Amino acid sequence: MEITERRTRKDWAHFIKAMVDERYPQAEKIRLVMDNLNTHSVASLYETFEPEEARRLARRLEIHYTPKHGSWLNIAEIELSALSSQCLNQRIPEIELMRKEVSAWQLHRNNRSVPIDWRFTTEDARIKLKRLYPNL
Repeated sequence: MEITERRTRKDWAHFIKAMVDERYPQAEKIRLVMDNLNTHSVASLYETFEPEEARRLARRLEIHYTPKHGSWLNIAEIELSALSSQCLNQRIPEIELMRKEVSAWQLHRNNRSVPIDWRFTTEDARIKLKRLYPNL
């Protein structure tokens, strides 16, 4: 998790560069599953870096955008809601303190290893998202 003061295209691009170069330098491809926020696109890399650098980063990514109402995305939103209510429900005056608070919350949350009760099956998806599946 990365905490920044803003949520701009450049912030996202720098996050991606750090992820590619520092977190997963040996990976040939990095699969990202992301929401459809306007900053989450390869275009952000080209707006931030020189074309050669943007192309280098983009080639390492395999981006999968989520459906707007995908059930796993709802689970991610539940986690963000828990973060908000359990950790960010107070005024935190400095970003460094916020980073420490969120890191401690994340470590505690991850160590609890609460399983997800996945209820949205493939059959449910074929019914609800019928227009997205090919006719065979």
